[in-house]
Amino acid sequence: MSTLSKFKTLSQAKDSFSKEEYRMALEKFATVLQNYPNSKEAYNGVILSEMAMSGEGGAEALFDYYEILREDDQDQADIIIEEILKNMDGSMEKFSEVFSEPLRDRLELEDGILYQDFIDIIVGGAGFRETFENIMFSTRVIITKKEDFIDFLDRLIEHDFEEMALTYLENALSVYPSDKLLHKLLKKLAKSKASA
Repeated sequence: MSTLSKFKTLSQAKDSFSKEEYRMALEKFATVLQNYPNSKEAYNGVILSEMAMSGEGGAEALFDYYEILREDDQDQADIIIEEILKNMDGSMEKFSEVFSEPLRDRLELEDGILYQDFIDIIVGGAGFRETFENIMFSTRVIITKKEDFIDFLDRLIEHDFEEMALTYLENALSVYPSDKLLHKLLKKLAKSKASA
């Protein structure tokens, strides 16, 4: 298999995945992997295709995220996605452990403010960017509800905190792999990056 056909086959595999032809995508990624066992892109493609075929909705979001990351730094994208895929097992258990701590203990320990208090400051007249920049180095915003987390990510994207939003989305996708709202935010972030 030549380098050109490797590139072409990967391109066809990604195209099939985008068209929700997951079996075809899996076959093409697997073909590349057989001929190029060290291809991280093919390896990750096989895993994501298998996830999509088994009905895990988060596979599409992770695939889109992976493509966005690859535009900036292919090697780093491979590492990040590989880490997310490894961490997906048991991520819900880790998440519930974090939230099983009493909230007030966390507030004291982390020197934080509740998200609702943060929003109240913004509604009181201070802008998101200014308020967030003022608190982000001295305290933490404690988010206890998924809806607040989605709102927070949306505001980060709207106010050009794209790298930070990407980091949060990466972690969120490992906790909520099939969440449609996160998938929507990922597309919004991609559009925002493309227009920048």
